[in-house]
Amino acid sequence: MTMFAKLKQFKDMRSKAKTLQNLLADEKVEASAAWGKIKMTMNGNQEAESVTIDQELLTDKTKLENAIKEVTNDAIKKTQRVMADKIRKEGGLNMPGL
Repeated sequence: MTMFAKLKQFKDMRSKAKTLQNLLADEKVEASAAWGKIKMTMNGNQEAESVTIDQELLTDKTKLENAIKEVTNDAIKKTQRVMADKIRKEGGLNMPGL
């Protein structure tokens, strides 16, 4: 493969990645923890869009910290599944070795 062909392939991959990133920004996942007392909405690019915390959790720092970790990890796992599905549906990024 010539250097120009590799450069074109790289540009195509970058374009596909940007398109995928834009599609993922529109995807939303919701996660909750501590029996629904903390909720998080995250977009497909793993950016938190909203967090809601029940007043009851504000009185116990340790419970709140654990709930934040739990809801964040859950939201990330859900967005990873969304990303994998989108990549499959879009035909992948055709990256050798991935």
